Amino acid sequence: MSKRLKVAVLGGGSFGTAIANIIACNNHQTYLWMRSAEQAEVCESERQNARYLPGYMLHEQLIITSDLAQAVKGADLVFVSIPSHSFRAVTQQLKPLLGDETMVVSTAKGIEPEGFTLMSQILEQELPGHPIGVLSGPNFAKEIVQQQQTGTVIASENQSVISCVQETLKSSTFRVYANHDRYGVELGGALKNIYAIICGMAAALGAGHNTQAMLLTRSLAEMGRFAQMMGANPMTFLGLAGVGDLILTCTSDLSRNYRVGFALGQGQKLDEIVASLGQVAEGVNTLRQVKQKADELQVYMPLVSGLYAVLFQQKAIAEVARGLMVGEQADDVEYLRGN
Repeated sequence: MSKRLKVAVLGGGSFGTAIANIIACNNHQTYLWMRSAEQAEVCESERQNARYLPGYMLHEQLIITSDLAQAVKGADLVFVSIPSHSFRAVTQQLKPLLGDETMVVSTAKGIEPEGFTLMSQILEQELPGHPIGVLSGPNFAKEIVQQQQTGTVIASENQSVISCVQETLKSSTFRVYANHDRYGVELGGALKNIYAIICGMAAALGAGHNTQAMLLTRSLAEMGRFAQMMGANPMTFLGLAGVGDLILTCTSDLSRNYRVGFALGQGQKLDEIVASLGQVAEGVNTLRQVKQKADELQVYMPLVSGLYAVLFQQKAIAEVARGLMVGEQADDVEYLRGN
Protein backbone atom coordinates (compact mmCIF):
# COMPACT_ATOMS: atom_id res chain seq x y z
CA MET A 1 0.00 0.00 0.00
CA SER A 2 2.99 2.35 -0.36
CA LYS A 3 2.08 3.45 -3.90
CA ARG A 4 0.84 6.97 -4.61
CA LEU A 5 -2.95 7.01 -4.81
CA LYS A 6 -5.54 9.40 -6.17
CA VAL A 7 -7.84 10.31 -3.28
CA ALA A 8 -10.91 12.55 -3.28
CA VAL A 9 -12.52 14.09 -0.22
CA LEU A 10 -16.03 15.34 -0.86
CA GLY A 11 -17.19 18.16 1.39
CA GLY A 12 -15.54 21.43 2.27
CA GLY A 13 -16.37 21.47 5.97
CA SER A 14 -13.82 21.38 8.77
CA PHE A 15 -13.29 17.61 8.98
CA GLY A 16 -13.19 17.02 5.23
CA THR A 17 -10.60 19.77 4.89
CA ALA A 18 -8.52 18.38 7.75
CA ILE A 19 -8.27 14.84 6.41
CA ALA A 20 -7.70 16.01 2.84
CA ASN A 21 -4.73 17.99 4.08
CA ILE A 22 -3.29 14.97 5.92
CA ILE A 23 -3.56 12.89 2.74
CA ALA A 24 -1.90 15.60 0.64
CA CYS A 25 0.91 15.83 3.20
CA ASN A 26 1.35 12.06 2.77
CA ASN A 27 2.18 12.71 -0.92
CA HIS A 28 -0.99 11.30 -2.45
CA GLN A 29 -2.73 13.05 -5.34
CA THR A 30 -5.50 14.66 -3.31
CA TYR A 31 -8.64 16.53 -4.33
CA LEU A 32 -10.96 18.40 -1.98
CA TRP A 33 -14.37 18.91 -3.59
CA MET A 34 -16.71 21.71 -2.56
CA ARG A 35 -20.23 22.25 -3.90
CA SER A 36 -19.75 26.01 -4.07
CA ALA A 37 -17.56 27.08 -7.00
CA GLU A 38 -16.98 30.43 -5.33
CA GLN A 39 -15.85 28.84 -2.06
CA ALA A 40 -13.56 26.43 -3.92
CA GLU A 41 -11.93 29.25 -5.88
CA VAL A 42 -11.32 31.33 -2.77
CA CYS A 43 -9.86 28.38 -0.83
CA GLU A 44 -7.67 27.39 -3.76
CA SER A 45 -6.27 30.90 -4.21
CA GLU A 46 -5.88 31.72 -0.49
CA ARG A 47 -4.66 28.20 0.42
CA GLN A 48 -6.92 28.08 3.46
CA ASN A 49 -10.53 27.26 4.33
CA ALA A 50 -11.23 30.55 6.09
CA ARG A 51 -14.87 29.67 6.78
CA TYR A 52 -14.18 26.52 8.80
CA LEU A 53 -10.45 26.48 9.63
CA PRO A 54 -9.30 30.10 9.52
CA GLY A 55 -5.60 30.79 9.79
CA TYR A 56 -4.48 27.26 8.89
CA MET A 57 -2.54 27.03 5.61
CA LEU A 58 -3.28 24.04 3.39
CA HIS A 59 -0.66 21.87 1.71
CA GLU A 60 0.48 23.27 -1.64
CA GLN A 61 -0.30 20.00 -3.44
CA LEU A 62 -3.93 19.80 -2.23
CA ILE A 63 -6.20 20.52 -5.22
CA ILE A 64 -9.46 22.27 -4.30
CA THR A 65 -12.23 22.14 -6.89
CA SER A 66 -15.99 22.30 -7.44
CA ASP A 67 -15.74 19.94 -10.43
CA LEU A 68 -16.91 16.56 -9.11
CA ALA A 69 -15.73 14.61 -12.16
CA GLN A 70 -12.24 16.09 -11.87
CA ALA A 71 -12.11 15.09 -8.21
CA VAL A 72 -13.32 11.50 -8.41
CA LYS A 73 -12.62 10.12 -11.89
CA GLY A 74 -9.82 7.60 -11.57
CA ALA A 75 -9.78 7.87 -7.77
CA ASP A 76 -8.64 4.86 -5.78
CA LEU A 77 -10.33 6.09 -2.60
CA VAL A 78 -13.17 8.56 -1.97
CA PHE A 79 -14.16 10.00 1.41
CA VAL A 80 -17.71 11.38 1.61
CA SER A 81 -17.77 14.14 4.25
CA ILE A 82 -21.20 15.53 3.43
CA PRO A 83 -23.90 16.35 6.04
CA SER A 84 -26.54 13.62 6.29
CA HIS A 85 -29.34 15.67 4.71
CA SER A 86 -27.37 15.98 1.44
CA PHE A 87 -25.47 12.70 1.60
CA ARG A 88 -27.69 10.61 -0.71
CA ALA A 89 -27.92 13.30 -3.38
CA VAL A 90 -24.14 13.64 -3.60
CA THR A 91 -23.69 9.85 -3.58
CA GLN A 92 -26.09 9.58 -6.54
CA GLN A 93 -23.96 12.08 -8.46
CA LEU A 94 -20.92 9.94 -7.74
CA LYS A 95 -22.24 6.73 -9.24
CA PRO A 96 -21.46 7.28 -12.95
CA LEU A 97 -18.05 8.77 -12.18
CA LEU A 98 -16.45 6.02 -10.09
CA GLY A 99 -14.25 3.19 -11.29
CA ASP A 100 -15.41 -0.33 -10.46
CA GLU A 101 -12.79 -0.84 -7.75
CA THR A 102 -12.99 2.58 -6.09
CA MET A 103 -13.28 2.38 -2.29
CA VAL A 104 -15.80 4.74 -0.70
CA VAL A 105 -15.69 5.76 2.96
CA SER A 106 -18.26 7.81 4.88
CA THR A 107 -17.19 10.26 7.56
CA ALA A 108 -20.69 11.69 8.16
CA LYS A 109 -22.37 11.20 11.55
CA GLY A 110 -26.11 11.14 11.05
CA ILE A 111 -29.21 9.13 10.16
CA GLU A 112 -31.50 9.50 7.16
CA PRO A 113 -35.13 9.53 8.39
CA GLU A 114 -36.46 7.20 5.72
CA GLY A 115 -35.92 3.69 7.00
CA PHE A 116 -33.51 4.75 9.76
CA THR A 117 -30.69 4.58 7.23
CA LEU A 118 -27.06 5.19 8.20
CA MET A 119 -24.70 6.84 5.76
CA SER A 120 -22.75 3.70 4.84
CA GLN A 121 -26.08 1.98 4.13
CA ILE A 122 -26.80 4.76 1.64
CA LEU A 123 -23.44 3.97 0.03
CA GLU A 124 -24.46 0.29 -0.16
CA GLN A 125 -27.79 1.19 -1.78
CA GLU A 126 -26.47 3.75 -4.26
CA LEU A 127 -23.05 2.26 -5.04
CA PRO A 128 -23.54 -1.54 -5.09
CA GLY A 129 -20.36 -3.53 -5.55
CA HIS A 130 -18.01 -0.86 -4.23
CA PRO A 131 -15.93 -1.64 -1.13
CA ILE A 132 -17.17 0.71 1.60
CA GLY A 133 -16.22 1.78 5.09
CA VAL A 134 -16.85 4.28 7.88
CA LEU A 135 -14.35 6.66 9.50
CA SER A 136 -15.39 7.82 12.96
CA GLY A 137 -13.89 8.83 16.27
CA PRO A 138 -13.16 11.68 18.69
CA ASN A 139 -11.86 14.02 16.00
CA PHE A 140 -12.19 17.79 16.30
CA ALA A 141 -10.82 19.13 13.02
CA LYS A 142 -9.33 22.21 14.68
CA GLU A 143 -7.07 20.02 16.82
CA ILE A 144 -6.19 17.73 13.91
CA VAL A 145 -4.83 20.62 11.84
CA GLN A 146 -2.93 21.85 14.90
CA GLN A 147 -1.21 18.42 14.80
CA GLN A 148 -2.40 17.40 18.24
CA GLN A 149 -2.22 13.64 18.88
CA THR A 150 -5.48 12.15 17.56
CA GLY A 151 -6.91 8.67 17.08
CA THR A 152 -9.73 7.60 14.78
CA VAL A 153 -11.37 4.33 13.64
CA ILE A 154 -11.83 2.86 10.18
CA ALA A 155 -14.59 0.25 10.17
CA SER A 156 -15.32 -2.10 7.30
CA GLU A 157 -16.04 -5.74 6.60
CA ASN A 158 -13.46 -5.43 3.83
CA GLN A 159 -9.88 -5.70 5.05
CA SER A 160 -8.55 -4.00 1.92
CA VAL A 161 -10.54 -0.86 2.82
CA ILE A 162 -9.15 -0.89 6.36
CA SER A 163 -5.56 -1.33 5.16
CA CYS A 164 -5.87 1.35 2.48
CA VAL A 165 -7.34 3.97 4.82
CA GLN A 166 -4.81 3.22 7.56
CA GLU A 167 -1.94 3.61 5.12
CA THR A 168 -3.38 6.74 3.48
CA LEU A 169 -4.19 8.67 6.66
CA LYS A 170 -1.52 7.62 9.14
CA SER A 171 0.92 10.23 10.37
CA SER A 172 3.01 11.01 13.42
CA THR A 173 0.00 12.80 14.95
CA PHE A 174 -2.96 10.92 13.44
CA ARG A 175 -3.40 7.22 14.29
CA VAL A 176 -6.02 5.03 12.60
CA TYR A 177 -7.40 1.99 14.47
CA ALA A 178 -9.33 -0.87 12.83
CA ASN A 179 -12.77 -2.30 13.57
CA HIS A 180 -14.93 -4.73 11.59
CA ASP A 181 -18.22 -3.70 13.24
CA ARG A 182 -19.12 -1.00 10.73
CA TYR A 183 -22.68 -0.64 11.95
CA GLY A 184 -21.65 -0.26 15.59
CA VAL A 185 -18.94 2.30 14.82
CA GLU A 186 -21.36 4.31 12.71
CA LEU A 187 -24.13 4.16 15.30
CA GLY A 188 -21.70 5.42 17.94
CA GLY A 189 -20.84 8.43 15.82
CA ALA A 190 -24.50 9.30 15.32
CA LEU A 191 -25.89 8.57 18.80
CA LYS A 192 -23.32 10.50 20.83
CA ASN A 193 -24.56 13.80 19.36
CA ILE A 194 -27.83 13.40 21.27
CA TYR A 195 -26.02 13.06 24.58
CA ALA A 196 -23.76 16.02 23.82
CA ILE A 197 -26.87 18.21 23.77
CA ILE A 198 -27.91 16.81 27.16
CA CYS A 199 -24.47 17.38 28.66
CA GLY A 200 -24.27 20.91 27.31
CA MET A 201 -27.66 21.66 28.82
CA ALA A 202 -26.60 20.24 32.17
CA ALA A 203 -23.43 22.35 32.18
CA ALA A 204 -25.40 25.53 31.52
CA LEU A 205 -27.64 24.68 34.46
CA GLY A 206 -24.63 24.41 36.78
CA ALA A 207 -24.34 20.62 37.01
CA GLY A 208 -21.23 19.39 38.78
CA HIS A 209 -18.76 16.61 38.10
CA ASN A 210 -20.96 13.98 39.78
CA THR A 211 -23.78 14.75 37.37
CA GLN A 212 -21.43 14.77 34.39
CA ALA A 213 -20.04 11.34 35.31
CA MET A 214 -23.54 9.91 35.71
CA LEU A 215 -24.72 11.37 32.41
CA LEU A 216 -21.73 10.03 30.48
CA THR A 217 -22.00 6.50 31.82
CA ARG A 218 -25.80 6.30 31.48
CA SER A 219 -25.46 7.68 27.95
CA LEU A 220 -23.02 4.89 27.14
CA ALA A 221 -25.45 2.34 28.60
CA GLU A 222 -28.27 3.66 26.41
CA MET A 223 -26.08 3.64 23.31
CA GLY A 224 -25.01 0.03 23.89
CA ARG A 225 -28.57 -1.11 24.64
CA PHE A 226 -29.91 0.50 21.47
CA ALA A 227 -27.02 -0.71 19.31
CA GLN A 228 -27.46 -4.30 20.44
CA MET A 229 -31.14 -4.20 19.49
CA MET A 230 -30.12 -2.86 16.08
CA GLY A 231 -27.69 -5.73 15.52
CA ALA A 232 -24.39 -4.06 16.43
CA ASN A 233 -21.85 -5.33 18.95
CA PRO A 234 -22.20 -3.34 22.23
CA MET A 235 -18.52 -3.96 22.97
CA THR A 236 -17.70 -1.63 20.06
CA PHE A 237 -18.84 1.21 22.32
CA LEU A 238 -15.88 0.64 24.64
CA GLY A 239 -13.54 1.93 21.94
CA LEU A 240 -12.64 5.27 20.38
CA ALA A 241 -15.75 5.44 18.20
CA GLY A 242 -17.97 4.83 21.23
CA VAL A 243 -16.87 6.05 24.65
CA GLY A 244 -13.97 8.04 23.16
CA ASP A 245 -16.19 10.10 20.87
CA LEU A 246 -18.85 10.35 23.60
CA ILE A 247 -16.42 11.88 26.11
CA LEU A 248 -15.03 14.33 23.56
CA THR A 249 -18.39 15.54 22.27
CA CYS A 250 -20.05 15.73 25.68
CA THR A 251 -17.34 17.72 27.45
CA SER A 252 -16.14 20.38 25.01
CA ASP A 253 -17.61 23.60 23.69
CA LEU A 254 -15.87 22.85 20.39
CA SER A 255 -18.78 20.44 19.85
CA ARG A 256 -21.69 22.02 17.97
CA ASN A 257 -24.16 19.72 19.71
CA TYR A 258 -22.77 20.61 23.15
CA ARG A 259 -23.17 24.29 22.28
CA VAL A 260 -26.80 23.69 21.27
CA GLY A 261 -27.45 22.09 24.65
CA PHE A 262 -25.64 24.85 26.53
CA ALA A 263 -27.73 27.51 24.79
CA LEU A 264 -30.91 25.57 25.56
CA GLY A 265 -29.89 25.44 29.21
CA GLN A 266 -29.54 29.22 29.14
CA GLY A 267 -33.14 29.52 27.97
CA GLN A 268 -32.64 30.16 24.25
CA LYS A 269 -35.10 28.78 21.69
CA LEU A 270 -34.06 25.81 19.56
CA ASP A 271 -34.89 27.45 16.22
CA GLU A 272 -32.79 30.50 17.07
CA ILE A 273 -29.87 28.37 18.23
CA VAL A 274 -29.81 26.23 15.09
CA ALA A 275 -30.11 29.31 12.86
CA SER A 276 -27.20 31.08 14.56
CA LEU A 277 -24.88 28.07 14.62
CA GLY A 278 -23.72 28.29 11.00
CA GLN A 279 -22.98 24.53 10.81
CA VAL A 280 -25.14 21.44 11.08
CA ALA A 281 -25.80 20.09 14.58
CA GLU A 282 -26.71 16.51 13.70
CA GLY A 283 -27.95 15.66 17.20
CA VAL A 284 -31.25 17.50 16.83
CA ASN A 285 -32.32 15.47 13.78
CA THR A 286 -30.80 12.26 15.15
CA LEU A 287 -32.87 12.64 18.33
CA ARG A 288 -36.10 12.49 16.33
CA GLN A 289 -35.06 9.34 14.48
CA VAL A 290 -33.72 7.52 17.55
CA LYS A 291 -36.77 8.35 19.69
CA GLN A 292 -39.07 6.93 17.03
CA LYS A 293 -36.97 3.78 16.56
CA ALA A 294 -36.54 3.24 20.32
CA ASP A 295 -40.30 3.44 20.81
CA GLU A 296 -40.84 1.03 17.94
CA LEU A 297 -38.34 -1.48 19.36
CA GLN A 298 -39.31 -0.78 22.99
CA VAL A 299 -35.75 0.05 23.97
CA TYR A 300 -35.42 1.73 27.37
CA MET A 301 -33.76 5.11 26.65
CA PRO A 302 -34.79 7.57 29.38
CA LEU A 303 -32.24 10.24 28.42
CA VAL A 304 -33.43 10.23 24.80
CA SER A 305 -37.05 10.41 25.94
CA GLY A 306 -36.26 13.20 28.37
CA LEU A 307 -34.46 15.37 25.82
CA TYR A 308 -37.24 14.76 23.29
CA ALA A 309 -39.79 15.95 25.85
CA VAL A 310 -37.81 19.16 26.42
CA LEU A 311 -37.19 19.96 22.74
CA PHE A 312 -40.42 18.88 21.11
CA GLN A 313 -43.08 18.56 23.83
CA GLN A 314 -42.36 21.80 25.73
CA LYS A 315 -41.65 20.02 29.01
CA ALA A 316 -39.70 21.98 31.63
CA ILE A 317 -36.07 20.86 32.03
CA ALA A 318 -36.40 20.69 35.82
CA GLU A 319 -39.47 18.47 35.58
CA VAL A 320 -37.77 16.08 33.17
CA ALA A 321 -34.60 15.94 35.29
CA ARG A 322 -36.58 15.08 38.40
CA GLY A 323 -38.42 12.33 36.53
CA LEU A 324 -35.12 10.79 35.45
CA MET A 325 -33.83 10.69 39.01
CA VAL A 326 -36.93 9.12 40.57
CA GLY A 327 -37.68 6.75 37.70
CA GLU A 328 -37.04 3.04 37.41
CA GLN A 329 -33.83 1.83 39.06
CA ALA A 330 -31.61 0.15 36.50
CA ASP A 331 -28.57 -2.13 36.56
CA ASP A 332 -25.24 -0.36 36.31
CA VAL A 333 -23.69 -2.74 33.75
CA GLU A 334 -26.35 -4.82 32.04
CA TYR A 335 -23.96 -7.22 30.32
CA LEU A 336 -22.86 -8.59 33.70
CA ARG A 337 -26.25 -10.10 34.43
CA GLY A 338 -26.12 -13.77 35.28
CA ASN A 339 -22.31 -13.85 35.51
